[in-house]
Amino acid sequence: MIPAAFLPAFGQECCGNASPDVTVDVMPPADLVRHVALSTGLPAPVAERVIADVVAYFRETTEEFVRRRHAELRRRGRKNAEIWTILIGELSGRPVGAGEVSERQLRRMVYG
Repeated sequence: MIPAAFLPAFGQECCGNASPDVTVDVMPPADLVRHVALSTGLPAPVAERVIADVVAYFRETTEEFVRRRHAELRRRGRKNAEIWTILIGELSGRPVGAGEVSERQLRRMVYG
């Protein structure tokens, strides 16, 4: 992942985990690495790194995800009424579901 310091001052944001400098300590199973390498044409070490990055990304807790996405959407000028709808939709589409959350629960995650 590219640290935010290396991105231009405008037009781009560092996406992914809230902390892009986090080291990944995930060792994907060899059969998964083989499958991804064969299905994508990536070299095995690259496939392993991609899998590890995806796993690390989805390790983010629901609260961390909500806070990070809320801040991103606010920076883009979105209003809270719209943000809550977006977050509810995004949470329902995550591979490990957060369960149903209300706008009130989202507000408490962000503002305490």
